[in-house]
Amino acid sequence: MNSTPQLKLGIPKGSLEEATVELFAQAGWAISINSRNYFPTIDDPSLVCKLMRPQEMALYVADGTLDAALTGWDWIIERDCQDLVTEITTLEYSKSSNKPCRWVLVAPEHSPIQSIQDLQGKRIATELQSFTRRYLEQRGVQAEVVFSWGATEAKVVEGLVDAVVEITETGSTLRAHRLRIVEELLETRTKLIANPKSLEDPWKKKKIDQLALLLKAALDARHKVMLKMNVPTANLEAVMAILPSLTSPTINPLLDDAWRAVETVVDRALVRDLIPRLKEAGAKGILEFDLKKVV
Repeated sequence: MNSTPQLKLGIPKGSLEEATVELFAQAGWAISINSRNYFPTIDDPSLVCKLMRPQEMALYVADGTLDAALTGWDWIIERDCQDLVTEITTLEYSKSSNKPCRWVLVAPEHSPIQSIQDLQGKRIATELQSFTRRYLEQRGVQAEVVFSWGATEAKVVEGLVDAVVEITETGSTLRAHRLRIVEELLETRTKLIANPKSLEDPWKKKKIDQLALLLKAALDARHKVMLKMNVPTANLEAVMAILPSLTSPTINPLLDDAWRAVETVVDRALVRDLIPRLKEAGAKGILEFDLKKVV
């Protein structure tokens, strides 16, 4: 019998599955998923993983079947679980980008629908059915909202419905189908959520906090790099003037007192402009390193 305390953790199945496994690997946990098994293995005996559709995840965290899970804010709202689970942290990641996804009202390019009010008496298809109904009711719009099992964009293209509420990151797929975004209804991000009673257990709370810390640290590291360089002592002030850092650069003397070793952590997006400027200021042997975690 296993005497090790265990935390039941929900891993999202589907579009976020691969990105989640990659994020956990960067954070320090190796997850292995078998296509025929809904219980992934993980190299941590204190974690028991369950592979589950994000659409259902909040319900199982709310009733205690899971202690914690990763799922979208959209599905927490859709299942009306925002008051039944505790949000631990936001984790902005996906397979294709770090941008938040948006649920949008979509109509054909030449449709007369220009606003939410134009949906009066219309037929709308969406997977986010409960949220869409509430959204319309709050704005005094009466419309038929039907559940979509997939290929939602095709339903409006084929004229089966007047409009759809669909999720998008960039809108490129919608434009490819000659569809137009009428209005943005909801912005959603991945959340690490927990069952409130699980958080009352000191061991489980500590484990959930560990997950939150290291997953966030892994995501933060994706936006940073470490730069190392050698700088002539005479040029040190000029280099420091243009060198950003997380706190302040680390400077160490070299065997040759005429040189200093400098290292710092900077935003990844700055590097392409920063390295030429550092070279012009006298820095030599500039090295760039990817980071695994930034805490």
